[in-house]
Amino acid sequence: MYTTTVGKTFLKEYNRRNDKDYSAREFFDKVLHPLFFGHSKYLFWAQNSPFVQMKSGQKVHTLTPSDRQVKLDSFHQKIEEGEKDASIAIGYPASEVKDFATTSGLVSDLTLVTDSEDVYCSWIGVALSLGVAGGYALLFDDPAITYATFEGWQVYRKFLEDPALEKLPGNKIITWNGQWLAFKFGKRYREDFDFNHFVTIKAIAKNDAKNSIEINTVNWSALFFSLSTQYPNTSQTAYVFAVGQTNKTVGFIPFQFKSGRKLIQIYQKLFGAENYQTNAADFEALFGKHIKRACELGNIGLQALEPRDLAKYFKADKQFKLTKPNLKRRGTESDEDYELRRGKLLEKDRGNIITFQTYKTWLIAMISKNKEELLDYTKEVALALVEYRKGARKRDRVNLIEEKLFGKRSKSDFLESLIQIVQDDDVGNDIIEKIKELRDRVFLMNREDFSYLWLLLKFDYAYQERQVAE
Repeated sequence: MYTTTVGKTFLKEYNRRNDKDYSAREFFDKVLHPLFFGHSKYLFWAQNSPFVQMKSGQKVHTLTPSDRQVKLDSFHQKIEEGEKDASIAIGYPASEVKDFATTSGLVSDLTLVTDSEDVYCSWIGVALSLGVAGGYALLFDDPAITYATFEGWQVYRKFLEDPALEKLPGNKIITWNGQWLAFKFGKRYREDFDFNHFVTIKAIAKNDAKNSIEINTVNWSALFFSLSTQYPNTSQTAYVFAVGQTNKTVGFIPFQFKSGRKLIQIYQKLFGAENYQTNAADFEALFGKHIKRACELGNIGLQALEPRDLAKYFKADKQFKLTKPNLKRRGTESDEDYELRRGKLLEKDRGNIITFQTYKTWLIAMISKNKEELLDYTKEVALALVEYRKGARKRDRVNLIEEKLFGKRSKSDFLESLIQIVQDDDVGNDIIEKIKELRDRVFLMNREDFSYLWLLLKFDYAYQERQVAE
């Protein structure tokens, strides 16, 4: 039923921006129906609705204008007769009489009066849903978000009507909406876009070898970061759900867009604004739990944005390696083979560096206090540890760092290792002072902040090892 609420919000904004006074039915007849159901490819497959109920021999692409009008008239008639099950009012309960109740979703158990305008608004609302990876969609009750989503409808229809793109599938408006809005509000938006631009940004996958085109489902984190540029200091509540043969309802989840802005700001301070512009897509793509797991946290913020695969490095025995790639030419290798291998190695190494940068950014954001101080602090400590290790005659210092300092995720073991370093008579005063400062800081930290700092130091140490390696 929330689809009706969002539909009303959008319709008010549409009328305001276009100097119209459309009712929901007028908007459906004059705008939505022609775009969605007036062509040989639909934009949306409305399960069990009159638009998809075909007579013997009928197919969407063979429907005549007269056939389409008959289906539209049937739809209007059902609404006038008071039918409001899920095949007529999107997001409403399925028909108990027809025994479809198990597919209901987005439903309130309150007794509410629903008029015909509400039904038409439900179609507008569901058409504004933002599909995200994981099989769910988001609905924001916000005028700017809904209107920007609407602007993408015409783009999808234009692509579907292009003879050169006949392999582009229909019925993907919810998937398209997610990709479109991430693009529209993102840093890579350009007004002179074309179809190939969406291929370049991987919103659309074009496979010439298989003669196929698919619309990829956007990661919720990519959409999150794009919306963070539109709402940098606020939060918005989204309804998280899925509509299909089986409907699913997660509920209302706050999206803390200021968290996205915070991560971007920390990254830019650490690695530069220019680096962010270059690496933004790869950086943002690494963030985010599965949407269902993220929603279980109760809100979508920093914790839900935990970078993929980071959790395994909290295990004491899991080390993060950042060794430089071996670019030496192999004995019998041709110039062509060498350049190909070299390119792959450099690209993989670039990905490893961006992963390190992403992990470091998130860990600093998660530490509750003194974030500004930590921007360079862990790097300086890591340099001191590398310098300490260089002074070893045997493997004693290596073992202390790898097996005790970073080999155990225990605050007491960590502090004990620091004490061993400062008690070493062969260690310089500059290193001792840096380690003492770290000891004092760790001593006052709570358990959660310590675990983040411990992992942050482990990553910075791996990076500084790489820098001094010949």
